[in-house]
Amino acid sequence: MYIAMNRFRIARGREEVFEDLWRKRDSQLDGVPGFQEFHLLRGPSDDAATLYASHSVWESHAAFVAWTESENFRKAHAQARAPQGTYLEHPRFEGFEVVL
Repeated sequence: MYIAMNRFRIARGREEVFEDLWRKRDSQLDGVPGFQEFHLLRGPSDDAATLYASHSVWESHAAFVAWTESENFRKAHAQARAPQGTYLEHPRFEGFEVVL
């Protein structure tokens, strides 16, 4: 099993814009071989930002890589643009092989 996460620092006051973007987008994940589940997580806030993470679970690292190389991936991520000032920095990717 493989878990793929992207961490996002979202400007305070822009949380609803960011969450709405995720609610409305077509993820293109339905029927993707090896995809198991997805969650958008809201974390702590400070004076400047709220931390979010996209969390997807995959059958294997190979299944995740195949997704990232697919046309569906390109379509899904073309919808990820938010109004200027929403993202405080580029998302940070973290990938994990499940050990236990």
